[in-house]
Amino acid sequence: MRLPLLDPAGLSPEQQPLYADMRQGIETNFKGFATIDGQGRLLGPWNPWLHAPHLGGPIWELVKAVSINPRLPKPVREVAILVTGAHFRAAYEIYAHVIAAEAKGLSDAKLATLVAGQRPPELTREEACAYDVAAALNRGGVLPELTWRVAVECFGQDGAMELVHLVGVYALVSMTLNGFDVPVPEEERG
Repeated sequence: MRLPLLDPAGLSPEQQPLYADMRQGIETNFKGFATIDGQGRLLGPWNPWLHAPHLGGPIWELVKAVSINPRLPKPVREVAILVTGAHFRAAYEIYAHVIAAEAKGLSDAKLATLVAGQRPPELTREEACAYDVAAALNRGGVLPELTWRVAVECFGQDGAMELVHLVGVYALVSMTLNGFDVPVPEEERG
């Protein structure tokens, strides 16, 4: 880990409101995996964002924008996020969203295949669409027209737009995690 975990008691006046907002958002929307340690320090991507609040604050706003009141079904979102995390081999992202995906009902077989960077054969139509969009975007280049049309058929234009933005935001999250070498929490290593 390249950045030390920030102690809440030592935060600057610029960091304090961001910490409070992140803490509230984490407790509301990111349950089930380790996000805060026993000393109140933020784990995962939140710690690097807190180190540079002038950058981390706007990134946090993007994460909230795609996480609060989503239009896409939760399993579909988790497929897209895991495809992205697996593409970038972002350990914390994979750790956190496997837990989230299990809570949303995705099977271990699907999850194992997704985190291996492959397309599970037993995906629902909507999950398959999310996989195809995320995989195409993560390869780079323009999203193929046919893939876009299928996404619009599955989710409507607003849902397809949300899916594209979701993949982009979680690519940024994965870059944050990898750039700052954010590990999986100690208790999850084996």
